[in-house]
Formats: sequence, structure tokens, C-alpha cells
Amino acid sequence: MEASPRPKALDATRIRAWEIVLWLVALAMWFVAPKYAPLFNEIAILALFAVSLDLILGYGGIVSLGHAAFFGTGAYAAALFAKHVMPDPVAGLAVAVAISALLGLVTSALVLRGSDLTRLMVTLGVALILYELANRFANITGGADGLQGVVVGPLFGKFAFDLGGRVAYLYSLTLLFVLFMLARRIVNAPFGYGLRAIRDNSRRAAAIGIPVNARLTAIYTLAAAYAGTAGALLAQTTNFASLDGLDFHRSADVLLALVLGGIGWLYGGILGTVAFKLMHDFFSAWTPQYWQFWIGLVFVVLMVVGRDRIATRLRHLFRFGARNANTAK
Repeated sequence: MEASPRPKALDATRIRAWEIVLWLVALAMWFVAPKYAPLFNEIAILALFAVSLDLILGYGGIVSLGHAAFFGTGAYAAALFAKHVMPDPVAGLAVAVAISALLGLVTSALVLRGSDLTRLMVTLGVALILYELANRFANITGGADGLQGVVVGPLFGKFAFDLGGRVAYLYSLTLLFVLFMLARRIVNAPFGYGLRAIRDNSRRAAAIGIPVNARLTAIYTLAAAYAGTAGALLAQTTNFASLDGLDFHRSADVLLALVLGGIGWLYGGILGTVAFKLMHDFFSAWTPQYWQFWIGLVFVVLMVVGRDRIATRLRHLFRFGARNANTAK
């Protein structure tokens, strides 16, 4: 008697070998290249931000040009909490997550209405409003100069955030791993498959009994909490929060990183972030005045040629090289 096939949902939740290797490599960087810890910390934070955007764009089908609203809110909440209430990073992180999630819950009522174009304008508008409010109340946020005098205490009272960024990177990487695994579980659960159905055809999903608005509100709130976590991590690991966290370029950068890695695939946010940050650092060091041109060229080629076609060509190239190497031996 043949064994019944493994259910697709269960197969999707199984941890694969390459995933374990990927996370072990990320952890190994803490030991192998400690001098690059600040860069790795930035990558981990932006990766979490990209995962948060993928939750609403790749799985919920909600397009956004103002996702930085939650990132900046989390950054300011954590920084203000550390400066005026208490320096404990865990407590500050919890407060930042709660405030960001509340903002996501409140603004979700606006996002659920209208077409994709309406959502683009609404999300962008929310981010611009928060940016101008932060700039207007400079006595609280520091305005264009940023929030000064932020001092974050040691993690769990023992591990101080050193100038080398090693504690910061381990802190951010741990939260990225935990929240990523939680998101992975959610998108591969019935809730996640319902989101895919809503993304593909919201009317058909509603017709078969899926609560469309409730699920979109839930995932939008969760994504806001994730983005707020990323913002809080940046503020806590740099002891600084500024208008940059709410700026449009923050939303654009994370969208580019997600497109580069692949939308609708959580690892796409992580891999796209790594590629985007490495390209950014390389091109800005190579041509400080024209680095945006080269990054733009990469995206144009990617969109015209296609990611799948490029990956196929690379696989053929690697196999051809391997065959030649074996023949030479």
C-alpha cells in the first residue's frame, strides 16, 4: 500500500538544509568579520523591514509607498522612551512595537478602501503627514537635527552596546530570526493561504467565506509591528532617531530591496537586502556621484531580462564551468 503524499502545507513549513546554512552563515559573520558588524547590523534591520513589507505586498496584495511611517514611528518611540522614561532596550522595544502596531491598526481602515492607486496615495500621505509632524514638533523630535542625547542601557543589564557594533548585530540578528520564523509560520498556515486567495481575487475569496477586511487588517497591523521593530532596533543600536526614518527614500529603498530579492517569498526580503546593501556600498565607494545610476541600471536589466531567466543562465554557466573543470582533470 502506497504512503499518502505529504500535505503541501506541512511540506512548506519544513525547514530545509539551505535555510539552516543561511542562518548559520549570518551567525558566523559575528565571529569571522567582527569589524563589519555595523554593516551587518544595518543589513539585519533592513531585512526585517523588507520582511514586514512583503507581508502586506507579497501576501496581502497591499501596495505601499509609505511603509516608512511605521519604521520611523518605531524609531522615535524607542528613542523617546530611552531618553525620557528608562534606558532598558527590551522595554523600549516593546513600547515601540505596541505604538507601531496601533498606528497600523488605525490606518488600516484607510488602506482597505479603494484601488491599488488609492492605497499608494494613502500610504504615502500617512508617511508624509508623520514626517511633517515630526519636523514641526522639533522640541520633541529634534527636527532636522535629529533626537539628541539618547542613551540606551545594556541589554538585559549585562551586554552594553559597544562601538564595534557586535552586540547590536547579535541583538538585531536574533530578533530577525525569531520574527522571520514567526512570519514563516503565519504565511504557511491557513491564515496565510487565505491571504493569498485575497491577493489573487478578493471578491472570490469573500464569496467562499474568507473574512477579507479582517485578515487584511490583521496582516497590516502585524506588518506595522514588524516595521516598528526594525525602526526601534536602528534607534537603539545607533542611539539616534531622525526624520530620515520617515523619509520617502526609506520606503523606496526597502521596496527596491524586496523587488530585487523577490516579492511573495519571505527570503526574498533578506536576500534582496543583502544584495542591495552590498551594491549600495560598492557603487557609492566606486563612483560617489553616480552610484544611483548603476543601481538603477541593475534594476532596469533585472526587470527587462527577468530574474528567472538570469538565474537559469547562471545555472547553465556554473554547470558548463563544472563540466570543463572535470574534463581538464
